[in-house]
Amino acid sequence: MHDALRLFIASGIVHPEPGGPATYLHRLLPELQARGWQVSVVSYSDDRPVEAYPYPIQRIPRRALPLRWFDYARAARPLLKWADVVYLHTLGLPLLGDRRAPRVVKIVGDQGWERAIRKGWVAPMLDVDEYQRAALPPPAAADRAARAREASALDGVIVPSEYLKRMVVGWGVDPAKIQVIYNALPPEDRRAPSHTQRDARAAFDLPQNAPIFLTVGRLVAWKGVDHLIAALRRVKDAHLVVAGEGPLLESLKAAAADLAERVYFLGRVSRERMPLLMRAADYLVLYSGYEGLSHTLLESLAVGTPVIASDKGGNPEVVQHGVNGLLAPYVDIEALAAALTEALQPGKRAALAANAPVGMERFDFTRMIAATDGALRAYAAR
Repeated sequence: MHDALRLFIASGIVHPEPGGPATYLHRLLPELQARGWQVSVVSYSDDRPVEAYPYPIQRIPRRALPLRWFDYARAARPLLKWADVVYLHTLGLPLLGDRRAPRVVKIVGDQGWERAIRKGWVAPMLDVDEYQRAALPPPAAADRAARAREASALDGVIVPSEYLKRMVVGWGVDPAKIQVIYNALPPEDRRAPSHTQRDARAAFDLPQNAPIFLTVGRLVAWKGVDHLIAALRRVKDAHLVVAGEGPLLESLKAAAADLAERVYFLGRVSRERMPLLMRAADYLVLYSGYEGLSHTLLESLAVGTPVIASDKGGNPEVVQHGVNGLLAPYVDIEALAAALTEALQPGKRAALAANAPVGMERFDFTRMIAATDGALRAYAAR
C-alpha cells in the first residue's frame, strides 16, 4: 500500500444525481481509497444521499447566486489547505484560498458551448467544433475566454479522449499539461446478459423478425435523433427504438409521425435494463455531433451489439470502421442512410458482432484506475 495522500474532490454534481461525472466519481473514489488516498468531496447537490459513502461529502444546495457560490467557497476553503491534490470535475467552481496543492481538472466536454446553447447566446445547432473558433456574441465570447484562462492556469488536465486533448490544446493549454486516460466500464457493466435476442425483444414488446436500430441518450439537438429519423425513411422495413427523455421528445415524436409503426419511444430506460435493451437491437446508433468519449458505445460493444456512429468527437477512437461497427459523416443524411443499409446486408451484423471485443482492452477499468492513481500521485509529488 502507498503512503496516504489527501485528495479534495471539487465537483458540480455527485452521486446519486444522474450524469457522467457523478457516476465516474462514485466508481473511482472507493478504488482510490483502496490505494491509500484519503478523500473528501464538496459538490453542489440537491439530492439526499441514498446510501452511506466511505468518504465525507459536503452537499451545497443550489440556492440562488451568489449565495451558493459563497456556501461552496466556504466549504472548500479548509480543504484547499488540507489536500495534497485538488481534483476538479468542472470549471468555474469558487475555489478561493490556498494554492499550495496542485489543481488538476478532468474535462469531458465543452461546458461553455453547452451553456451558450442553453442560455440562447448561440444557435442550438452551432457545431461544437465550429464554436471553438467562431465569432461569438459578447456573453459567449467572454465565457469562452474565461474558460480558456482558467484551464490554462491549472496544474494539469485529464481528458478521456485524444479528441478532447486536441480541443483543450486549442484553448491555449500547454499540451504537456494534458494527459489522456480513457474512461472505462467497471466489471459489472461489462457482463453481457444471458438472454437471447428473441427473449430480449419479448421483454420490451418489440417485433421479432424486423431489423432494429437503437439509439440511447438525452433528447437534445446535438444527439442527432432527428437526422436518424430522416435516414430511416430511406431504409425499408427497419425499425428504430429511441430510449431517453429530453426537451425534444415531443418534436421528435411529431417528426416520426409518418413512421409510427416503425419508431418506438420508450422514454427513460433504467441502467439495470439497458444491457437487455442493447441485446434486443441489431445495432446501437449514436449519430451525435458532440461526444467526448461515449459510455453508450462502450456498453453496447460490451454486450456484443455492434454500433453505428457519427465520425465526430471521440467516436472514431471507439468505433473501428468495418471492424466493430460503422462510421458515418456528420451531418450527411444520405451517408447515414447508406450506413444503415450497409449494416443490414447479409452477414454484416454477424461479422461486426464477432469483432465487438476488438480494441476494448483500452477501456479496461483496472487500467483506468491505475492511470488515474498514478497521475494524481505524480502531481502530489511535485
